Amino acid sequence: MDKRNNKLRAGVIGFGYLGFHHTRIYSDLKDVELVGVVDISEERRAKAISDFQVPAFPTIEEILKQGVDLVSVVTPTSTHADVAIPFLEAGVNVLVEKPISATVEDGQKIVEVAQKNGCILQVGHVERFNGAVRALFNLIDNSRFIECHRLSPFPGRGTDVSVVHDLMIHDLDIILALTRSPVISMDAVGVSVFSDSEDIANVRLRFQSGCVANLTASRVSMDRMRKIRIFSAREYVSTDYSSQSLLVYRKKEEDIPPNRNPMEFIEITPIQVSNEEPLMAEIKAFVSAVRNGTSPEVSGEDGLRALELSCQIVEQIRSNS
Repeated sequence: MDKRNNKLRAGVIGFGYLGFHHTRIYSDLKDVELVGVVDISEERRAKAISDFQVPAFPTIEEILKQGVDLVSVVTPTSTHADVAIPFLEAGVNVLVEKPISATVEDGQKIVEVAQKNGCILQVGHVERFNGAVRALFNLIDNSRFIECHRLSPFPGRGTDVSVVHDLMIHDLDIILALTRSPVISMDAVGVSVFSDSEDIANVRLRFQSGCVANLTASRVSMDRMRKIRIFSAREYVSTDYSSQSLLVYRKKEEDIPPNRNPMEFIEITPIQVSNEEPLMAEIKAFVSAVRNGTSPEVSGEDGLRALELSCQIVEQIRSNS
């Protein structure tokens, strides 16, 4: 089949909270035919059929028989390798939700199988497709200090893993992409409050480039906050993920006269950004990569690097507790 001129056949594996939204978006894309949904739960399969009028299957094997070009793997993290690898071995392109897997070893296997079979493998670090983050990458080329806060109330899902893997990994992925430099030291601390894993975590990372990043993630906050602040030699950029807004603070070129408040000489510039739904942008980018045979914006290798760093952070937290 010529993928450039025909509809791509897609499937969604896992019809939980995120799987619902993947299904919704594939259903809306004109250049994609949603072949069906897979879920082990009869109740969730019935909901998929009712909500989207698509076939729903209890096993991976059944949807493979239908013929699919690409799938979203939106199952629990611990199952990512067991679910993604059979599709990749069958030559099916995969978008796997973040983190890429529960362990680095499983992540390496997923990446290796994708490479061996010539498949597109994209990892669902959705914040990369936030309009403010995309604009941010075009503004900063020499980060010196980065500060991230990702705080939320206790959720009803995702608490089977550390908050580092659940929330902080989004910011780790972005910072690794921004700095393009290896981590040379870290200092991490975390606390378990309501779950068996860390619900609050903070880490300070130092990169070979000289950049320092301070990240805090919490899922026991009374308020929501998703912000990243980046300082370079000439400017300070503040990004709010939630509102998809971006402000650039720069010192004016003119000299500051005596007895004047230096803060009056800070110029604040709002940057216009796309407000497209990030998950929609992510899935469109995946479909485009499959259709054109191009590298995905967030590759399996990117997802693996973020997972490796998050595992190192969790290991240090637990070794110090």
